[in-house]
Amino acid sequence: MKGTLVVTALMITSALDGAPRLVPLPDKSPLVTMRVVLLTGAAQEPAGQEGVAALCAAMLAQGGTRTLSYKQIVDAMFPMATSVDYQVDKEMVTFSGVTHVDNLEKYYALFRAMLLEPGWRQDDFDRLRDDAVNFLRVTLRGNNDEELSKEVLYNALYQGHPYGYHSIGVISSIQNLTLDNLRDFYKSQFTQANLILGVAGGYPKSFPERLKKDFAALPQGTKSERRLPDPKPLSGNRLVIVEKDTRSVAYSFGFPIEVTRGHPDYVALLVAQSYLGQHRSSAGRLYERMRQQRGLNYGDYAYIEYFPRGMFRMMPDPNLARPQQIFQVWIRPVEPDTAHFGLRLAMYELNKFVAQGMSQEDFERIRSFLSKYVNLLIKTKDAELGYAIDSLYYGIPEYNGFIKKGLSQLTLEKVNRAIRKHLRAERIQFVAVARNAQELRGKILSNQPSPMKYNSEKPGDLLAEDAVIQELKLDFKPENVVVVPVDRIFEARE
Repeated sequence: MKGTLVVTALMITSALDGAPRLVPLPDKSPLVTMRVVLLTGAAQEPAGQEGVAALCAAMLAQGGTRTLSYKQIVDAMFPMATSVDYQVDKEMVTFSGVTHVDNLEKYYALFRAMLLEPGWRQDDFDRLRDDAVNFLRVTLRGNNDEELSKEVLYNALYQGHPYGYHSIGVISSIQNLTLDNLRDFYKSQFTQANLILGVAGGYPKSFPERLKKDFAALPQGTKSERRLPDPKPLSGNRLVIVEKDTRSVAYSFGFPIEVTRGHPDYVALLVAQSYLGQHRSSAGRLYERMRQQRGLNYGDYAYIEYFPRGMFRMMPDPNLARPQQIFQVWIRPVEPDTAHFGLRLAMYELNKFVAQGMSQEDFERIRSFLSKYVNLLIKTKDAELGYAIDSLYYGIPEYNGFIKKGLSQLTLEKVNRAIRKHLRAERIQFVAVARNAQELRGKILSNQPSPMKYNSEKPGDLLAEDAVIQELKLDFKPENVVVVPVDRIFEARE
C-alpha cells in the first residue's frame, strides 16, 4: 500500500504542474459559473492552528472587503439573486458563484474583491469564529448523529495524521486563533502556485484571460509537496462508541484504501460500491437486505471517496479531491433494540461480498446503471466545472468519458478481483453513536445472541438466515472498544 500511495501522490503533483491553471467550459448558457480552487486546506495548517484554513476561507466568503462591509456585499448581491459559496477540505479550498451574464461585471467586481482584497475586520472574525465552534458543537455534534459518526470515523482512522480532525478545525484551536494567523495562512497558501481557475457558461471570450490577469495579484508562491504519511494500519477490529442521549444508533465503519480516481481499479470499485450501497438508492444490496426485507433502518450506503453532508445531498460535491481515500459503510439509523443485530447483519453481508463478489447479472445491471448515473453528476455547469477541476487534480481525462470508457472495458472478473484485493471484512474501524453506550459495548464484546423480532410474518429462508446472523461473532478485543462522551468530540486533537 505504501508504495502505491506515494506513486499516486506523484501522479497528482505532476498533473498540476504549470500554474496558473485555467479550466474554461464555454457554452451558450446565459449563466456564468466561476470556481476558484486553491490546492491547500486543512492538511497544510500549522500545528496548533487547526481550523485556520476554514476560518480564513469564511472570512473571504462571508466577511467584508477593504471598502465594503459584509452587509453591503449581501445587499449588492441580493438583486442579482446570487452569492459566493465556499468549501474547505484537506487538500482544496473552493470559492464558487453563478450569475447571469447581464450581471457579470457587477458580480465579478464583488467576487474578485472578496478574494483578493479581504477586509480582515475583527467583528467579522469574531462572528465567524463563533459560527465555526457552534457548527462543531451544536450542528454536527448535537443535531446530526449520522454525519457525526462519519466524521468520528475519519478522526479515528487518521489519528496523528493531517486528516485526523474535521476540516472546520478543533474547537480548542479555533478559540485561540487570531486575525494574524488567518493573514499568515492567506499569504503563504493563497498563491498562484496553488491556484486553479474555472469558468463556464456564456461568458465573453476575453473573460478567462481577464480572470487570470486579475488573480495574478496573488503572490507566486511555491507548490506544496503533498507527500502524506500512510494511515496507521489496523491490527484488528476497533470500535468507538460515542455516548450521546439520542433515540437511535448510527453506525459508520471502514478502512483506508489505496484507490483514487487515477488508480487502475477505480472504476471496478465504483461498480462494487454501487452494488453494495449506492448513496440514496434503494437498489443497493445493503439497502435491500437491511431496510426492505427487515425494516431495520432508513438507509444503508457504501463509499470509496470522502462524502460529507450526505444527509443533505443526493450526489457528492466536487472539489473534495484527496490523494488518500477510505472504503466506508454508513448505516443510519438503527433502533437500539436491533442495533447489535444490525451490525452483525452488515458484517454478514460484507463477508459474503468480499468472499463471493458479484454475479454476472448484478454486474451487468450495475454497469448499465452507472453509465447513466454519471451523466447526473455533471447535470449542471457548476458541477461539470467542479468535476473538470478534480480530473485535472487526479490527472485523468474528463470524468464522464473516463468512467464510461472504463465501464465499457470492465469485466466481472476485474470487478471481483478488485473486491478481493482492496476490500475486506476484518481490520475495520467502527464508530457508533448511541445512548447507553456501555450496554451496547457489553453486548458486542460478549457476542451474546441478538435475535430479531418482527411485527409481521417473514419468509422461512429469511428467518433461517437470521438464526445464523444473530450468532455471528464480532471479533473485538475489550481494549479496542472504547466509549467517548459526545462532549469530548472535536474539542481537542487526539
